[in-house]
Amino acid sequence: MKKKPRFFCDNCGAEVDRYVKSCPRCGRFFASVRCPACGFSGEERLFAGGCPSCGYSALPGGGAARLREQKAPAPPLPLWVYVFSVTALLAVLAVLFFAITK
Repeated sequence: MKKKPRFFCDNCGAEVDRYVKSCPRCGRFFASVRCPACGFSGEERLFAGGCPSCGYSALPGGGAARLREQKAPAPPLPLWVYVFSVTALLAVLAVLFFAITK
């Protein structure tokens, strides 16, 4: 069973119908949908299956779930970062070695 997304007013927190243009409780006009977990904003159609950015989806009964727990791993650092780090470490070790042997 596929759960349907739920929508809430950003101003007062009231649950609102998917297609309303303003909150029936406080009257705030909705220009876009904003994810309460990550803050991503966009058109309502982007949120059909939950937040397209983080996967957040409100569960029936008021709970919440992350549809995608893990994001893609960060890419590795460029090679120059490793070369620079090793060179700096060797330079510090050389300075310490010559300071101790004098």
